[in-house]
Amino acid sequence: MSHVFPRHTKANPPVAVGGDGCYVIDQNGKRYFDGSGGAAVSCLGHSDPDVIAAIKAQVDQIAFAHTGFFTSRPAEDLADLLIAHAPKGLDRVYFVSGGSEAMEAALKLARQYFLEKGETSRHRVIARRQSYHGNTLGALATGGNQWRREPFAPLMIETSHISPCYEYRGRREDETAFDYGQRVANELETEIQRLGAENVMAFVAEPVVGATAGAVPPVEGYFKRIREICDQHGILLILDEVMCGMGRTGSLFACEQDGISADILCIAKGLGAGYQPIGAMLCSAEIYQAIENGSGFFQHGHTYIGHPTACAASLAVLKKLTGGLVQRVHPLGNQLQASLEDALGQHPHVGDIRGRGLFRGIEIVENRETRDPFDPKRGINKALKKAAFEAGLACYPMGGTIDGVRGDHVLLAPPFIMSEAQIGEVTDKLVTAFKAVF
Repeated sequence: MSHVFPRHTKANPPVAVGGDGCYVIDQNGKRYFDGSGGAAVSCLGHSDPDVIAAIKAQVDQIAFAHTGFFTSRPAEDLADLLIAHAPKGLDRVYFVSGGSEAMEAALKLARQYFLEKGETSRHRVIARRQSYHGNTLGALATGGNQWRREPFAPLMIETSHISPCYEYRGRREDETAFDYGQRVANELETEIQRLGAENVMAFVAEPVVGATAGAVPPVEGYFKRIREICDQHGILLILDEVMCGMGRTGSLFACEQDGISADILCIAKGLGAGYQPIGAMLCSAEIYQAIENGSGFFQHGHTYIGHPTACAASLAVLKKLTGGLVQRVHPLGNQLQASLEDALGQHPHVGDIRGRGLFRGIEIVENRETRDPFDPKRGINKALKKAAFEAGLACYPMGGTIDGVRGDHVLLAPPFIMSEAQIGEVTDKLVTAFKAVF
């Protein structure tokens, strides 16, 4: 009998005992292609010798030093490399242990920034429906995924949610993609006016929506309009790149492809590639200087922030990403998209295949013409996950794609080291799963 508290008490998952490139191996020797990188984490696969060597070397020197007393060389070098490649304006890095911690730090920094400036009424956060920003209470309250939020609603801060930029579901037949993007972006202006700009501190969004909706990219011009609205009202733009960042969409930072930067930007997952728990919050020089020239103390912290071993692992990962590996992502992503479209593009229950880079989503529908989803009671996403796993493919199906209740999708986020031949393997195993379910 296990004493581990699992994610699902009725599940009995196999024991992972080994990793070999893009594959995870269980105790019975079965190999699973890691088609979702866990949760868009394992961008380098599971056996990178350079990252493993960096971890061992750091442990031989010093494994941990509390940031209340010390900094460390890996943390300093990692911050320098991140800022050297970061979008314009970002200047400081605050290391944490994961995505939810990064988002909590971002929200608290945003509030303290305005306190330091004397704008004490600014406290409201606006985000988007069908977003996900983490499972801690502040991050969960910011996210717009209803089934995750509902049980804990009495514990949450009050937030506002506007429409996502979800072209497949939201664009009208009488408008262009650009006009659609401007329309939903302008909902931010309307909500700011409703709340009063003097009360709003931040707008939070994923540049490419991940888990809740399945790799939904924005239309052209959407984020530029969002940036304009934030600047007009003195509101901070917080971008959540926990899942879509660190090369996943074909550029190191996802927002680069939309021609904007953030005031605060959060990363995790691919930052450590799964070799150590790590995340980070990046902020502008202006925000940092408000703290430095004010109280001088960010009223926040965790025991393991800036962990030397985690930073050493991440530094080895980032050197590989910036050393040319990210350049593989865009062409491989195009090939994956083409392979999925060839195999499933005309499937009667596939409504949309979308994404950027090696971040792809397949939206499942009951009727392609009407785009109607399956009844949630059918549990289509759960059946697909099980069938794919039996076929030797770990992927990331989810339900509630449309509104937190209705809709199903499959998210793919394979390692950047995958070969062209393995694109066919992923597609074939996914087709096997579709045949089993439908």
